Amino acid sequence: MRFTGPLESAALLTVLPVPRAAAASTRGVLPWAPLVGLVLGGLATGVAVLGEHWISPLAGAVLAVAALAVLTRGLHLDGLADTADGLGPLRGRERALQVMHQSDVGPFGVVTLVLALLLQVACLSALLTTEHGWIALWLAAAVARVAMARTGLPGVRTAEGSSLGALVAGTVSAGWLAGWAVVLLGLVAAATAGELSTAARLAAGALAGLLAAEVLYRRACARVGGVTGDVMGAMGETATAATLLVAAVVL
Repeated sequence: MRFTGPLESAALLTVLPVPRAAAASTRGVLPWAPLVGLVLGGLATGVAVLGEHWISPLAGAVLAVAALAVLTRGLHLDGLADTADGLGPLRGRERALQVMHQSDVGPFGVVTLVLALLLQVACLSALLTTEHGWIALWLAAAVARVAMARTGLPGVRTAEGSSLGALVAGTVSAGWLAGWAVVLLGLVAAATAGELSTAARLAAGALAGLLAAEVLYRRACARVGGVTGDVMGAMGETATAATLLVAAVVL
């Protein structure tokens, strides 16, 4: 993998300062997206824990979700809204792609965006009252980027007109993606201090997040012919919400 891959990924997926010369390519964006997710998740988790300690679990949850939005420039949230507008109402492929490429957000996108954010905040607020709930947010941010990296596997279809999809197509190998899955499982086990039942519950949340993103991916392939940058962002937000939801149920 490219040495500058992490910088390339951070340059596109975050607001973190990255040397321009080191982030001139997009080939490392998806392979290193899970690492970026771990960093973003760590920062957001710190905000959540401090907010919960100083104010309340609800305040901590709101601040953490807001921090993620700021750190990612709202890029994935915008993708979720655009994807919802394109995939939601019944329309043909060309019209759906046209709607997704427009800069404005329609009613379907607004409703989806609001509900997704409310779900994330509500679940995180409940998780922050549990002993290991903070791990779920950190894990959800990483799982979201694993789901996005999935779109770089060989054979993944790219929707017509998607410049980003074409640039990152085939940049992730199955072995590399599986390696990240093993890393995340190992980190969860370490964070839970070897409590296998808790780690298994968190892993169930991660699996739910990946499955939810997969459903969205297949829907996008059926409707618009493949992935776009918006679909990648939507997969990330969907995975985040599903991971937090299941974790809140089982912890």
